[in-house]
Amino acid sequence: MRSDDAIRFILQSLMAHRLRTVLSALGIAIGITAVILLTSIGQGLHRFVIDEFTQFGTNIIGITPGHTDTRGGPIGAINTVRPLSIDDALALRQIPQILAADPTVQGNGEVENGSRSRRVMIYGASHVMTAVMHMKVAAGSFLPDDDPRSARAFTVLGAKVARELFDEENPLGARVRIGGERYRVIGVMEAKGQVLGFDLDDTVYIPVGRALEMFNRDSLMEIHLSYEPTVPLATVEAEIRQTLNRRHGREDYTVTPQQKMLETFGTILDTLTFAIAAIGGISLLVGGIGILTILTIAVSERTSEIGLLRAIGATRRRILTLFLGEAALLAALGGITGLTLGWGIALLLKLTVPALPVNTPWSYAVAAELTAVIVGLLAGVLPARRAARLDPLEALRSE
Repeated sequence: MRSDDAIRFILQSLMAHRLRTVLSALGIAIGITAVILLTSIGQGLHRFVIDEFTQFGTNIIGITPGHTDTRGGPIGAINTVRPLSIDDALALRQIPQILAADPTVQGNGEVENGSRSRRVMIYGASHVMTAVMHMKVAAGSFLPDDDPRSARAFTVLGAKVARELFDEENPLGARVRIGGERYRVIGVMEAKGQVLGFDLDDTVYIPVGRALEMFNRDSLMEIHLSYEPTVPLATVEAEIRQTLNRRHGREDYTVTPQQKMLETFGTILDTLTFAIAAIGGISLLVGGIGILTILTIAVSERTSEIGLLRAIGATRRRILTLFLGEAALLAALGGITGLTLGWGIALLLKLTVPALPVNTPWSYAVAAELTAVIVGLLAGVLPARRAARLDPLEALRSE
């Protein structure tokens, strides 16, 4: 039997039993659809989280007070942590590889403009915050380059705060009360929206020294650094630790590079996506069992047909190939149907629910289709071997 005859035979066999063919392919199609949908949502979530963090840049390092590792020590010893200060931030600015160092502190408070008031997040920062965090001013300017320890009472409003307090009026130059103190508005930030649940537009920015006094704090919450992207991260970290250890006497702070944080998030989210794909892959296994069942029944129903093929010269290898071909084609058809259906539903979700992060990873789609064919072949092995081992005379006599 020539190859083209074998292909024609396989197609005719599938067409002659349409219901059986559809039911066999349906199990694989459902499995592939599940894999595509689950991995699309998983990959979309991955991109969403990474995009949320990288919109502020990737060459950022955060420094927070206190050390996060566990250390042994004598019982009863007092653990003292020296506060992170504005002077620490100014010292870090002297490191050659550091482009900018922004001391930050934040809290909540009332912002008032005449009879209008609202409670917002108050963010104490320095004049380099926009450079470090890649944020832009829509009108006016950001905080001036004052000594952060004794800066003037200027404030910059988030887009939402400016709209709520001033409506259509121009807020620049106006006086507002923040935490009971008067500040002059010198800028309005460009709309940024929500980032990981925080509404950056519902925020006001004041000098960090004034924020420390307002919230009665003696320590910064964090120092954000941006560094030269071409410099190795390890070199920058070493310089930071050397500078702060010299000032603090020991490492009572935590250095968190955004690059390492993104790598950790990436590893976690990749593992999550793979686990989700594996769960969807269980449906493929169920589909493979369906093919095994259907083909086993088919061998019993087509015993005389197999005997006739053997009688006219078809070898056992050819019979094996024919049934394995049917199994592979069934799985491939089911896989293509599942890919189309899964991609269509994922696209529909993306259009109807824009807030839901959906992105179809085609590497998983290709892997799922290949897996479907392999599952189909494995499921067809036992029925195909049984068909190939049938005695031609006994098979013909079964008619």
